[in-house]
Amino acid sequence: MRQGYFLMAFWCVSVLFPAASPALSLEDAVQQGLESSLNLKKSLIDLSSAEYSAKRLWAEVFPTISGTVGASYSSKLFSGDGFELDKEILNTSAGAGIVLTLNAGIPFTMKNIKLAYQTRLLNYEDARNQLEIQITKNFYSLIADRDNLASLEYMLQLAQRQYDRDQVAFRNGVIGEMTLMQSRLGLQNARYSLSAARSAYTNRMSDFFSQLGIAHDADIALEGKIQIVKIEANADNLIREYLPRRPDIISRRQEIERLENTRKQLSSSGKAPSLSARLSADWTGQGMDPFIDKLSDKLSGSASITIPIDPWLPGTSRSQSVRAAKLAVDKARLDLQSAEDAAVAQIRSLAANLRNSWDSIEIARLSVGVAERGYELTDQGFRNGTVESLKLGDARNNLINARQRLLQAELSYLNMILDISAALNINWKDLMK
Repeated sequence: MRQGYFLMAFWCVSVLFPAASPALSLEDAVQQGLESSLNLKKSLIDLSSAEYSAKRLWAEVFPTISGTVGASYSSKLFSGDGFELDKEILNTSAGAGIVLTLNAGIPFTMKNIKLAYQTRLLNYEDARNQLEIQITKNFYSLIADRDNLASLEYMLQLAQRQYDRDQVAFRNGVIGEMTLMQSRLGLQNARYSLSAARSAYTNRMSDFFSQLGIAHDADIALEGKIQIVKIEANADNLIREYLPRRPDIISRRQEIERLENTRKQLSSSGKAPSLSARLSADWTGQGMDPFIDKLSDKLSGSASITIPIDPWLPGTSRSQSVRAAKLAVDKARLDLQSAEDAAVAQIRSLAANLRNSWDSIEIARLSVGVAERGYELTDQGFRNGTVESLKLGDARNNLINARQRLLQAELSYLNMILDISAALNINWKDLMK
């Protein structure tokens, strides 16, 4: 009898989701979602910009190059012979200059540019990972809804079968009108539950397709099922192995490094001598053809070393800037400690919840077995005339409720696996191996 129930459920799934419809697997959904995400595309633009700068660190020591071109004309206006046009008093000039400035803080500026690229890369990879986890959660939530629809369809078939039997029994005078009305009410409730679940499922599918960049009314079925295995999560081992890999922990460490480089850059550029060198060439001429017979040129160069004094004096503006940079590093270290403590607590909590959630799955599976057997015996008693129609309806409701609880328990366990994999920054499928 139980095998017949499963065959009926499989038939319902086939009716609800015909094989002719295109199928969307989890891998395809994740790939489609990653390619369609506007936030990821924006993050990739920021990453490309940071990478461009990181590959051109020489720009920090590249000299400033400039060129000038000018012309001037001078003539009396009202005095003497007044204004006159004379090409001989037209003055022209051209020049080029190179300025190079070096200070001890440049190496730390370069380090921060490379660190900015690493941070952008970390943020991009973390955003991809979080989006993949969210898509996976939505995908399997819809799989659970799909399986629930199959169960509701099966329950509708059972309710219809019971109502048909009660109609025959009523016509033969075996049961009263009230019993038939209760059976009809059960059928209508089963039909309404299925209709409401279908509507909710359709809306959620539309939202999911929109998230993936697919037409919301696309005729696409989901391919897959919820498969879970028991995971033995030792919190201490997980913390020891995976805590340093968490993106938020890495980000905090990078922030400390960035602030430390900033402090060294301010201290070095503010207190250490800086070198400035300039080389320029100028050409001047007179008349309309100045570069033929009236050309003069000049080459000049200069170099200077600037030795700052005020940063060495306590309380000055630049001295306070260096001190503030050091305090920022100290605060960042405290933020790191706080993030590590929160991460440890989160991993321990998730590991404990994972263990408890498996117990709920085992109870839910046992409840389904009890409900299935209870419905079999109640149905048999109803056919033999020893069980009332109302009790058979109650047994049917208990069965659908038990199956729904099992679906939710399995989905909740899978979501916990996804959450703990996100907390450990690893692929969730690796936890299930």
